Amino acid sequence: MSSPPNNPKPSSRIIAMLNQKGGVGKTTSTVNLGAALAQFDLKVCLIDLDPQAHLTLHLGIEEDRIKHTVYDLLIDPECTARETLISARPNLDVILSEVDLAGAEMELARTPDRQRLLQRKLEPIASYYDVILVDCPPSLGLLTVNALSVAGEVLVPMQAHFLALQGVGKLLETVGLVCQSVNPDLLVTGILLCMHEGQTTLAKEVVADLEDFFTRSRGQDVPWRDCVLIDPPIRRNVKLAEAPSFGQTIFDYSPWCKGAIDYRRLARNLIKRWNLDVNVQEVISIRPPATTIEAKPASDVDIEIIPVSEEPPAKSDSITTVDSYPV
Repeated sequence: MSSPPNNPKPSSRIIAMLNQKGGVGKTTSTVNLGAALAQFDLKVCLIDLDPQAHLTLHLGIEEDRIKHTVYDLLIDPECTARETLISARPNLDVILSEVDLAGAEMELARTPDRQRLLQRKLEPIASYYDVILVDCPPSLGLLTVNALSVAGEVLVPMQAHFLALQGVGKLLETVGLVCQSVNPDLLVTGILLCMHEGQTTLAKEVVADLEDFFTRSRGQDVPWRDCVLIDPPIRRNVKLAEAPSFGQTIFDYSPWCKGAIDYRRLARNLIKRWNLDVNVQEVISIRPPATTIEAKPASDVDIEIIPVSEEPPAKSDSITTVDSYPV
């Protein structure tokens, strides 16, 4: 069990990571975006609200450390959020899931105001975190409604495929209904493209369709009126698929691969967009000497230059890092 950070925050961003289609990179994005934000010294909490418990497996938490899960939090009136918190990494806490959560909807059927149960349970700890990410199940039932009730915004991880594009329309309709009933302030703020292959014609057409749709939504009274495609898209990278089998984030498993670089950039861009008071000094990201890491083929070696402006890069003695990873 973990305790919340010591100091309450002026406000906490609670974000539902939502897509009713499975296998689109939702859990991968929740884990790795959360880990990347934590490296920027933000206090982050992840909530695994999916009965498949893939986020729980991804973080590799030992079973003897798990005393209470989100199932206990929702079902047991005496269970508090503090009791369910587990410290997964520096600055990164997590509320884990279990397969019993699949039966929670039936067990809560007679519970008054059951759509806001998670909101009530999180109130005592929410202000201690900068960001709370909720990994929603790939369905639109009571668990998802609980996530949308407590969240202030929704991020939609998806692939640039035709069927995924059709599913986003249904998802937005659901968010609109939740706004009318339990959370009128909820907004869909971004689409995150995962496993992205931007060079394909299909991906380009899907991206163009999304951009056209959101442009036409500007100024309308809909929750997605300010939604954008979040930069950067997460490129297809086998390391992102391998990391969960070792119970590791991508920064534990392969911190210099394309997937790690993309999630680090994503975190940096979101911090800027949210206007958080965090140092996101942009630096030249260069992989350490080959003697300190596993040997890789030449084609997999990345030298990533992230420009601050048109000016020449700063000298090496001014480079800053976060937890030994380049920003």
